[in-house]
Amino acid sequence: MLTTTAETRRLKRQARALSIDAETLVAEVLGRLDGHAPDSPAARAMLLDAVKTALKSARDAAERDLLDSHRGTRCAQAICAAQDELIRAVHLWAIRYVFPRENPSEAEALAIAAVGGYGRGTLAPGSDIDLLFILPYKQTPWGESVTEFVLYMLWDLGQKVGHAVRSVDDSIRMARSDMTIRTATLESRFLAGEKRLFDRMREKFEADVVAHTGPEFIAAKMAERDARHDAQGNTRYVVEPNVKDGKGGLRDLNTLYWIGKYFYRVQTSAELVDKDVFSPAEFRLFQRAEDFLWAVRCNLHFLVGRADDRLTFEVQQDMAERLGYADRAGMLGVERFMKRYFLVAKDVGDLTRIFCTSLEFAHAKKIDAFGRILGPFRKKRRAIRGEPDFVIEHGRLNIADQEVFENDPVNLIKIFWIAGREGVMFHPDALKRASRSMRLIDANLRNSERANAYFLDILVSPVSVERVLRRMNESGVLGKFVPEFGKIVALMQFNMYHHYTVDEHLIRAVGVMAEIANGGLKDELPLTHELLPHLSDTRLLFVALFLHDIAKGRPQDHSEAGEQIARKFCPRLGLTAAETETVAWLVRYHLLMSEIAQARDIQDPETARNFAEIVQSPQRLALLMILTACDIRAVGPGVWTGWKGSLLRALYYATEPLLSGGHSQVSQSDRIREAQTTLGGALADWPDDRVEDYLDRHYPNYWLRAEPELQVAHARMIKGALDRNSEFAGATTIKTFEGITEVSFYTPDHPRLLSLIAGACTMSDASIIGAQVFNTKDGHALDTFRLRRAFTTDEDEKVRAARIIDTVRALLEGRKYLPEDLGSDSRYNRRLKPFSVPTEIFISNALSDKFTVIEISGLDRTGLLYHLTRALSDLNLTIGSAHIGTYGEKAVDVFYVTDLTGGKIQNKQRQNRIRSALEAVFEAPARRKVSA
Repeated sequence: MLTTTAETRRLKRQARALSIDAETLVAEVLGRLDGHAPDSPAARAMLLDAVKTALKSARDAAERDLLDSHRGTRCAQAICAAQDELIRAVHLWAIRYVFPRENPSEAEALAIAAVGGYGRGTLAPGSDIDLLFILPYKQTPWGESVTEFVLYMLWDLGQKVGHAVRSVDDSIRMARSDMTIRTATLESRFLAGEKRLFDRMREKFEADVVAHTGPEFIAAKMAERDARHDAQGNTRYVVEPNVKDGKGGLRDLNTLYWIGKYFYRVQTSAELVDKDVFSPAEFRLFQRAEDFLWAVRCNLHFLVGRADDRLTFEVQQDMAERLGYADRAGMLGVERFMKRYFLVAKDVGDLTRIFCTSLEFAHAKKIDAFGRILGPFRKKRRAIRGEPDFVIEHGRLNIADQEVFENDPVNLIKIFWIAGREGVMFHPDALKRASRSMRLIDANLRNSERANAYFLDILVSPVSVERVLRRMNESGVLGKFVPEFGKIVALMQFNMYHHYTVDEHLIRAVGVMAEIANGGLKDELPLTHELLPHLSDTRLLFVALFLHDIAKGRPQDHSEAGEQIARKFCPRLGLTAAETETVAWLVRYHLLMSEIAQARDIQDPETARNFAEIVQSPQRLALLMILTACDIRAVGPGVWTGWKGSLLRALYYATEPLLSGGHSQVSQSDRIREAQTTLGGALADWPDDRVEDYLDRHYPNYWLRAEPELQVAHARMIKGALDRNSEFAGATTIKTFEGITEVSFYTPDHPRLLSLIAGACTMSDASIIGAQVFNTKDGHALDTFRLRRAFTTDEDEKVRAARIIDTVRALLEGRKYLPEDLGSDSRYNRRLKPFSVPTEIFISNALSDKFTVIEISGLDRTGLLYHLTRALSDLNLTIGSAHIGTYGEKAVDVFYVTDLTGGKIQNKQRQNRIRSALEAVFEAPARRKVSA
């Protein structure tokens, strides 16, 4: 194992550049003692003050240089160098002036080594200081005293110190049995004390541990990497990535460094070029990636003032400014910064994958130590029938010779097609060669019928499409072959709704469609599976999903721009004019069904009629239904819910008869009679006269708009109230499949009823996703609020719902008041601080026959629905239904309203007053005490 002398000298030079030197620092403190003994508490306080001042000065200088140069590795090394000298100074003071040894025994010796990340010679401002105190044998009182002096001084500086005190033999014994200790020992670097102890430990470590455990170490590090990736979501494209532990972060580079140092006996990453692991170009890529990630991590620690390695939305804008990213046409500066981050993460992934897989093949004879199965490697190389340019080598797809891509560039696409067809992974040599042949992907290849036929087959093959597309994207081939896709690679949208970059979202959306085609998600998407066998061509869904967000990041509307891209790209794939038209239409309207289902009253006949005019055919309706479900499921974990699925299904069932000609057979009066007959059958245990009396309580719109199962729940709730001779009732229905809890209220009507219920929900941290509002002929309100499920058990959901019902009753009776600052200063609101969403108020009388529709969008906040419904009450508007949508930081709330006489809001001046009042809610939420 090589020594760390060169590394130590380099860090000392950097420390001197920051005007920090251990001997000089000690001498300065000695000069200020003014009669105090060096081992006195006063002297210790002076030393602490000097060390603290020096550390702050060094960090300030490092931060200034980072802001000027954006050189992250240099910043991390400078902070590390300063830390080294401060520890040396403290150690020097301890052994010279506090615990001097006149005739030290052999056992009175101590070495201090930096381990872990600190041992690599880089430190972020908030990083832990990991130290190993090395003893010759067992601990002595002198060694214990020196160790405590150093540690207490560092703790008094406010530093987080991880430390261990071990003898040389203990260090080796523990390194053998514990992989974490082995890795820390591998990275150990001498700081202070008896260097012979450190050298002895390193020599024994190499001879007794490293020499015979290479494959074991690699297997452990790869398993650690996989577990870490799983914990972080197993994708490098999450929009709030972890710079240190996330996929494509610094820890992945560390893994590469550890394996190189352990297996190839290198001391620096640069030596991996000499070992033929990396080409010079790949090593430059390594350096650029490392420098950028260190710049991000150091800036992040300086910005938040603590150790925090997650790039949350709250800091991303400030980070973009610190790193010099400004706004450009179609992209915010923060989006440009995050795109750069994800491209670097992708580079890190490429480097670590190529490195680790190459290593695996270089040592295939020891493959059993990797925890792999020997079977595929016994036959080293075999031909693929009918494919002379490709072979299976060690169970993976490889090229037959180095000229395969040069001789026929179509092979750059075909290799991915074969990988999908054969169900095999790629040999690292093939990927390396493909990456180095990117210049061959030109206009001729993009227009090649053969190449496009292979790509279309890749795109519509459910068994392998997601895996193959992701590998095409990671290799860079996909972005070169489809330049429009290349523009959205690593593109992040600065919002809380989308969990992944655009390219990852598109690949995941195609993957959802593939899962459906393979028979999966039957419980989650029942209607999709009903529709699939009746589609004339499912291929179009794969193509449309691949293209639906491909125009993100442009100044124009991405749906319209995407439609134009589809019209050019589909003929390239060999699609007919009719097929191209269908795909282009799906891309143009891919958001329409979701928007209508979640923001319109589906029970209003006008909603389905307007939607049907755009869709025009049952086939398009089915295609759009499936595409919408795939799109929403691919947005991120938890975004798709059974409730959203039920809304989409309801819209589909309301629209399909209009497109197939069946709507003219059922009149509105027939629908009302059918609903009443169905409810009467469900209430068979009631006396006939009581059923008739109950049916007569409701206005016609109730029978047209309330779902049958909700009508049954309402009937039983109202019967219970009447039996108790009560004017108030509340009921709860848990809908596990939809992921919602319905809370219904029956009470004398009240002008502020909706806002009081919304306020009660806010007090219980309940997220409202929809509301249906009805009045009965006897002057009562019958309101149902749908809440997003928050608990795993139904019992907990019922407890929360009961608390909301009790709060509403207390508010109506004047026994309780809503807080003045309802919805302010919450953690959620602080999370929204980085975002800016323009407030838009849209008022329309064309979307419903009976109601004026008010659509409100703007920055979400806790209690927003309460303030909006309160404002609508103040405007003397009656709310017929409410549709609540939240898309990350953006709230989209739609209200179907009338005036107090039941008419639409036609007067323009009154519409302007409504608009102004609702805009004021977003500018300055009301804070006065409210009661019934």
